[in-house]
Amino acid sequence: PVALTLTWLGWAAHLAAILARGWAVGRWPWGNMYEFVVAMCFAAVGAFLFMHLRYRNLFLGAFVTVAAALGLGFSVRYLYVQAGPVVPALNSYWVAIHVSAAIIASGLFIMAGVSGILFLVRKDSAVRLPSRQDLERVAHRAIVVGFPIWTFAVIAGALWADKAWGRYWGWDPKEIWAFITWIAYAAYLHARATAGFKGRAAMIVQLIAFACLMFNLVGVNIFLGGLHSYAEVPG
Repeated sequence: PVALTLTWLGWAAHLAAILARGWAVGRWPWGNMYEFVVAMCFAAVGAFLFMHLRYRNLFLGAFVTVAAALGLGFSVRYLYVQAGPVVPALNSYWVAIHVSAAIIASGLFIMAGVSGILFLVRKDSAVRLPSRQDLERVAHRAIVVGFPIWTFAVIAGALWADKAWGRYWGWDPKEIWAFITWIAYAAYLHARATAGFKGRAAMIVQLIAFACLMFNLVGVNIFLGGLHSYAEVPG
């Protein structure tokens, strides 16, 4: 389809822009909030394309790309900072490990979140939207793939914290909310596996987890600060 081809082309152009930013600054291009949100939107569309190749879930394309476009608009309008060096704590190979894993997992969780929102707003007569069963299946698959990647990101973050600050855990707001997000997604998966937890209730739980994720990735940096306040959010 033309729309899918355009999505692939847009995704490739997005990748080129990220690589150009990295080339311009001579580092991994996610050292501040602007770069991270741009990469997260890229990962969300990439997650959709990957899942489409595997499961043929073309019906989600319009919704995921709209969510990514809104995220890009937000980052350009409110988070943009000039390309430049980062604080010494970010000059580490751990950026490629910890932050990359968080970005990939976030992209998958965004797709699950979009599916959950559509599940809740869908009416039985909405023939143009995918069925609730399809939406729930896609959300669950995305979380199953994304959760171990997020787990790895949390562990890698603790290892990086020990190297940068001499401790694995320090009750920093970012650390706390990363762990809260992990618990919320773990609760969803545990309920699905042990109690046959499905349908509307399951979607609500995973959307609560998604809200925790969004607050951790954006809200903590804007409202709470802490050791991760080097995100360079414009005033």
